[in-house]
Amino acid sequence: MRRRGLLAALALPGLAAPWPGRAQPGWPSRPIRLVIPFPPGGTTDILARLIAPPLAAALGQGVVIENRSGGAGAVGVVETLRAPPDGHTIAITISTLITAALLTRQPYHPVNDVAPILHLANVANILVVNKALPVTSVGELIAHAKARPGQLSYGSPGIGTSVHLSAVMFEQAAGVEMVHVPYRGGGPALADLVGGQLQLMFGNASSTLPFVRAGDVRPLAVTAAQRQAYAPTLPTIAEAAIPGFEVAEWYAVIGPAGLPPEIAARLNREILAIIGTPEGRAKLLELGAEVVGGTPEEFGAFLRADFARTEAVIQRAGIKAE
Repeated sequence: MRRRGLLAALALPGLAAPWPGRAQPGWPSRPIRLVIPFPPGGTTDILARLIAPPLAAALGQGVVIENRSGGAGAVGVVETLRAPPDGHTIAITISTLITAALLTRQPYHPVNDVAPILHLANVANILVVNKALPVTSVGELIAHAKARPGQLSYGSPGIGTSVHLSAVMFEQAAGVEMVHVPYRGGGPALADLVGGQLQLMFGNASSTLPFVRAGDVRPLAVTAAQRQAYAPTLPTIAEAAIPGFEVAEWYAVIGPAGLPPEIAARLNREILAIIGTPEGRAKLLELGAEVVGGTPEEFGAFLRADFARTEAVIQRAGIKAE
């Protein structure tokens, strides 16, 4: 897989190679742009509107939310990485930071060109099946799929999403073959799952929980490493059938490479103080999200490891963007 850096994108207006940043006295000296690479109303946008007011109060400057959607989040990421690394432009992004760069020609490297600030939260996926499918456990699903190679269909909000990669990793680990049906969003896929056009889905918890609670689909397990507080009776796939299996869509705060470490550390502390309170954790739990936290350095190490793992999964499965 070809790896690209910002230097490969100097032809784009306003995008220059990162320079080592130095915190300026009196930072922040003007309002901070908080870029959201997705439309209003989604989980990232909800997180931004939860964080922005108390962050502005803590820093003594306004925090202006800008929704820059497109390209599976890549448009907003590029907008962020074009900005000077002075701490006045940051973004909340998700796992597609990596997959968009691996599957499409993007003018950034998802590790080398990014300043990690905070691993905000993880949102697990829930393995759900159509209620007519005669399986009630992960083991039964694997046996059912092995007996019918290429006959079970699963949906996703698009190629390279966490929902899609969860299913791909499940196929690889369980030794089954299924058919991927990509949609333009998770809602239409879930609707077809309920209607019987699909047999299963590794649905994002935020969007899938309402269908589970309404009894419209049958949940079998979660993709996280541990059972989730919003569905404590559901086993993990790891404990149910595939030891070591773990996938989650992660949410994080990033900035342009070269962001001064002291600014990254200050933003990390202030944002974590907001989401780490009992009230903040409860708000995230309503979205099916669990707070992760940690330092910028720890998120940087996670980002490098997740890039390597995702690249290996994509190459092994031969996944290509349409």
